[in-house]
Amino acid sequence: MESVALFSRSTSAVPRLSFSNIRRRTTFSEVPLRPSVSPAAGIRHRSPKIPLFQPLRAPRDTRFRTHTPAAGAQDPPPQGQGAKAIPLLISVIIGVATRFLIPKPPEVTLQAWQLLSIFLSTIAGLVLGPLPVGAWAFISLTTAVITKTLSFATAFSAFTNEVIWLIVISFFFARGFVKTGLGDRIATYFVKWLGKSTLGLSYGLTLSEALIAPAMPSTTARAGGVFLPIIKSLSFSAGSKPGEASKKKLGSYLVQSQFQSAGNSSALFLTAAAQNLLCLKLAEELGVVISNPWVSWFKAASLPAIVSLLATPLILYKLYPPETKDTPDAPALAAKKLKSMGSVTKNEWIMIGTMLLAVSLWVFGDAIGVASVVAAMLGLSILLLLGVLDWNDCLNETSAWDTLAWFAVLVGMAGQLTNLGIVHWMSTCVAKFLQSFSLSWPAAFGALQASYFLLHYLFASQTGHVGALYSAFLAMHLASGVPGVLAALALAYNTNLFGALTHYSSGQAAVYFGAGYVDLPDIFKYGFIMAVVNAVIWSVTGAFWWKFLGLY
Repeated sequence: MESVALFSRSTSAVPRLSFSNIRRRTTFSEVPLRPSVSPAAGIRHRSPKIPLFQPLRAPRDTRFRTHTPAAGAQDPPPQGQGAKAIPLLISVIIGVATRFLIPKPPEVTLQAWQLLSIFLSTIAGLVLGPLPVGAWAFISLTTAVITKTLSFATAFSAFTNEVIWLIVISFFFARGFVKTGLGDRIATYFVKWLGKSTLGLSYGLTLSEALIAPAMPSTTARAGGVFLPIIKSLSFSAGSKPGEASKKKLGSYLVQSQFQSAGNSSALFLTAAAQNLLCLKLAEELGVVISNPWVSWFKAASLPAIVSLLATPLILYKLYPPETKDTPDAPALAAKKLKSMGSVTKNEWIMIGTMLLAVSLWVFGDAIGVASVVAAMLGLSILLLLGVLDWNDCLNETSAWDTLAWFAVLVGMAGQLTNLGIVHWMSTCVAKFLQSFSLSWPAAFGALQASYFLLHYLFASQTGHVGALYSAFLAMHLASGVPGVLAALALAYNTNLFGALTHYSSGQAAVYFGAGYVDLPDIFKYGFIMAVVNAVIWSVTGAFWWKFLGLY
C-alpha cells in the first residue's frame, strides 16, 4: 500500500564518512575527506564526500504516493490537465457495460447490481490510473450518491471507521521514527553487530527492519526513510554505483535482499503494515472475528515468517551474488557513526517510550478494554504534547490524508456490496464451480490463495488489492468449506508477500527500484522466484504450525 512519505532528514549531526578501495573479498578503509596528494604522481585529488547512513529525500515522483502506476502506464498528468482520456474511457465503459449490457441475475437487486458496476469502474480506475487514486475514488463515491445507489450518510459512513483512522495515525508514527533518527540509529547498530560480511550486512538490515516493523507500520517509510539511505551509503562507499556495472559489487544484492525480505517483516506483525488492519476489518464484516488479534496474528505468522526472513538473504546470496563478499571494517565505521550521533536524544527516548506503550496496548488492549485505535490516538497525543511531532508534521503527511479518502471509499463500497448480497452471490457461484471439480477444501484453499496472489500483477497497490478482492476471496473460501480464521489470515499474509512481485506492486517497490541498483528484468525474475520460495515455506511450515495452533 504504502506511500513514500515525509523522509525529512534526521536532526542528528552526521559526519561525512566513506568506504573505499573495495575489491572482491577485500576490506573497507576510510578515505581522507580533504584534498590530498598522490605520493607517486604528486597529483592533488579530492575524495568523494559520501554521507554514511544519512536519510535521503524521497524522489519527487514517488513522494506522498499511495498508488504507483502499473507497468507501461503513463505518469500522472500534470496538475490542471485533468484525467487521461483513454484510461478514463475504459474505466467508464467497464461500469456502464456491467450496468446496462450484462443481464442482472434474478437473485441480485437492482441497487446491488448498480453498486457493483460503480465498484468495478472504481477498481478499473485504480489499475489504469485516469486520475490520482484519491480523486478517482471521490468521483466514484459522488456517482454512487448522484445515482441514488447510496445515500449520503451511507456513502460516507466508512470515514468514521476505526481501522482507517488507525492506518492514518500509523503514518504519523512513521514520520516520528524518521524525524527523530531513531530508525537510523537502530539499523546502524545492526550494521555494527553483523556487518563484517555482505551477507552479514544483509541479515543485519533484515533483522533490524523486523524489529522496528511493529512500531513503524509503513513499509515505504521504512524503505525510503531508513534502509535505502543506509544501503546507498554503503554501496557508494564500496564503489557500487547505480546505473553502472559497479552496482553488482554490493548495491544490487543489498537492495534486492531488503526488498524481498520486507514482505515477511510486514506479515510478522499485525501493526507492521496498514493493509493488515484493513484485512481483519473486512474479515469481521463477513463474520470472521479473530479474538485478541495482535497476539493471534503474531502466533500464526511467527514460524513461517521467521523461516522466510532467515532464508531470503541466503537464497539471494546464492542466486544473485554480490561481487564484494567481505566488509570487515564496516562495523568499526558504524561504531564511529553511532559515536558521532551521540547519546540517545530526548525525542528518541520519547519515541521509544511512546511506541512501547502503543505496542503494549495493542497486545493487551483487549484484556483491559482499550481499542487499538485509542492506543494509537494516545500515542500520537503524547508525541504532539511533548513536541516530537507538531501539527504541521501531521498536515504535511499528505499520504495519510489521501489514504483516509480512498480507503474509506473502498471500505464503504466493499461493505455495502456485502450488505446487499453481491459478495455472497459471487462466492456461491465460484464455490459451485469449484465443487464441480470435486475439490476438497484444502485444494480449494490452495487454488484460491494462488489466484489471489497472482492477480496482484494487475494491481499497483496492496491496499487497493485488498479493497477490491479480499472480501470476495474470503467469501469464496468460506463457501468452499475453508476454516474462516485460517482463510482470513492466509489471505492477509499473502497481501504482504506479493508486495515484492514487481516494481509497481507496492510503495516500497517503487522506492527500491527507483534507487537504480536493480534492473527491471531482475525485479520480475527474482520477484517470481522468491514468490515461489515464500509459497513453499509458508505452505509447508504453515501447514504444520497452523495445525498445531488449531486453526484447522
